[in-house]
Amino acid sequence: MVNIGKIQISAFPLLLAPMEDVSDPPFRYVCKQNGADLMYSEFISSEGLIRDAIKSRQKLDFFEYERPFGIQIFGGDEEAMAMSARIVDTVQPDLVDINFGCPVKKVVCKGAGAAVLKDVAAMTRLTAAVVKGTSLPVTVKTRLGWDDQSKNIEEVAERLQDVGIKALTIHGRTRAQLYKGEADWTLIAKVKGNPRIQIPIFGNGDIDSPEKAKLYRDRYGVDGLMVGRAAIGYPWIFNEIKHFLATGEHLPPPGIEQRIGAIRDHLMRSVEWKGAIVGILEMRRHYTNYLKGFPYIKEFRNQLVQMKTVEEIGEVLKQVQHRYAGFVPERAVATFSQGQLEDCAY
Repeated sequence: MVNIGKIQISAFPLLLAPMEDVSDPPFRYVCKQNGADLMYSEFISSEGLIRDAIKSRQKLDFFEYERPFGIQIFGGDEEAMAMSARIVDTVQPDLVDINFGCPVKKVVCKGAGAAVLKDVAAMTRLTAAVVKGTSLPVTVKTRLGWDDQSKNIEEVAERLQDVGIKALTIHGRTRAQLYKGEADWTLIAKVKGNPRIQIPIFGNGDIDSPEKAKLYRDRYGVDGLMVGRAAIGYPWIFNEIKHFLATGEHLPPPGIEQRIGAIRDHLMRSVEWKGAIVGILEMRRHYTNYLKGFPYIKEFRNQLVQMKTVEEIGEVLKQVQHRYAGFVPERAVATFSQGQLEDCAY
């Protein structure tokens, strides 16, 4: 078992990354059903929580079946971070996670997210304020450093452990890299191998297949893996990784019945949580990735994004399932628009 404070998670857990405008309760539901061990909310502004901003408050919503569950906050002010941690306490998740990794300008310009990597002393103070402000275990997600000249994750890990965090997730890129190039896990391995480090270290970045998950587990010795963008439209990746790690064999890829089933589950949860209009509208972004790899799917996809009722969408999904019965596409990694890449889906 992996322990995060008093929370026990399965040996070598698979974590679902917190992703802005993606990791809402409907999306988390399909990931939990397919093997995610630990999940987080979308990242939440500490200032937004204090102002009682509607969108920020909605991100606190979670369901009992999601446990163990963490709520992730970000900000650049110690008092605001401590106050937001106390607000998070009131909804009783299992842990509080601090976002020190988001690279987008609108967050960095506020001195939050990955911007804090430029000032380890400030990062330490912010973390200490959260630890003191909550009774819950506090964890952190961050990157290797601001840029190639300032990869300070080894110092960061020691400093944050010293002020009381219970686990650290490291994305193997700098802020300057954004999502470009390959993630560098060698520094993650150095943090894990540091005899001073006693907390669990989770690795993140480029985990998009069972083979890579096994390679990175064996090569870098981390306590677990965090999966982000690869789960969009493909929640089966969690159980596929687990099965491959346990047996060395692949699960059969999901066919059209499983894919349509996941779409229906996701859609119904979206409508139940957000209401019919918003739930249907926000579901449209997911169809492309759920149906990636099916030939000549564009016509059906165009219909799905135009339908305005659950019943109409259901009829199109029936046609899709009939049209592609027996066809199993090769597994493909999700694609993203430039807008999605600019969000904190890290």
